[in-house]
Amino acid sequence: MINQFKTLNPVNLLLLFAYTFFMRIAILTNPPERLNFEFLEPYTKFLVQIPMGNDFSTLSNVMIAGILIYIQALIFNRIVNNHALLAKPSFLPALLYITSASLFEPFLILSPTLICNFLLIMIMDKLLKIGKSPNAIMIMFDVGIFIALGTLIYFPFVMMLLLIWLSLLLYRAFSWREWVSGLIGFLSIIFFLAIFYYWNDNLGMFYNIWLPLKNKFPSVFKIQYNDYLVLVPVTVMMVLAMIQLRENFFRSFISTRKAFQMLFFMFLIAILSFYTKPAFKLYHFLLCVPPGSVLLAYYFSNATKRWFYESLFLILVFAIQFFLFV
Repeated sequence: MINQFKTLNPVNLLLLFAYTFFMRIAILTNPPERLNFEFLEPYTKFLVQIPMGNDFSTLSNVMIAGILIYIQALIFNRIVNNHALLAKPSFLPALLYITSASLFEPFLILSPTLICNFLLIMIMDKLLKIGKSPNAIMIMFDVGIFIALGTLIYFPFVMMLLLIWLSLLLYRAFSWREWVSGLIGFLSIIFFLAIFYYWNDNLGMFYNIWLPLKNKFPSVFKIQYNDYLVLVPVTVMMVLAMIQLRENFFRSFISTRKAFQMLFFMFLIAILSFYTKPAFKLYHFLLCVPPGSVLLAYYFSNATKRWFYESLFLILVFAIQFFLFV
């Protein structure tokens, strides 16, 4: 299966679409009674009302989520190929994106993080461009706006502000205008939110929005290990990918090295930002899918022993389906 997607054959578009819903067989055959989709944070609903959420049936919810994942995978695939992050252009990024976005049942339904991933993919594209741009001020401004919009949908997305400055450290010499422009882009959206709260005599409520940033990072985790056994083959693939990346690291273009370092920071921030959400849910880790999928695609793009990488991928697919059904 991996070998099929190592080329840019147009037939793979149809195969990817079928594969997207194949990975959703478990939830389609045994759907939950009710799925609630909260599109916006409560502080944003005070500003605007969007008639979404409980209006979707379970089937509609899962089908729309599948279509959105498919669209994201194609956009993501184009970006990875355009920036030459892999050995050659292929449909592997899209395949691994869809696979990673099917790991857990909460990934298969509509969620705020699913919507935010559109913004995260665009942010990834923007940040991969700053090393080639003579001036990154407008790029960072746009990234700041994307992060602000993502924060209106899902609050932990605000932590991606750190990615702006980490990326600038990686790619560019210090320029205070570039460092400030991302923050200005973010505040240009948040400013209008603050004005709305001021007009409605609710500045105290606006202040409360940011209190989760003061949360202490938990020192004790209650983990049901059986729920995460599906991550074992993923972890094996990521270790193999890092070994492969380490072997090729200094033989790669400087821009490629910096790109993977930036994606590592994105992955790390996506994981650690969960502490800013008091009512934390598993779908939070859907934010890890874009940067994680690049690393997985990198391994399969460079792997040479077909019997091994094909078997490893089939084990992952089988494990996902098994744990979704069981």
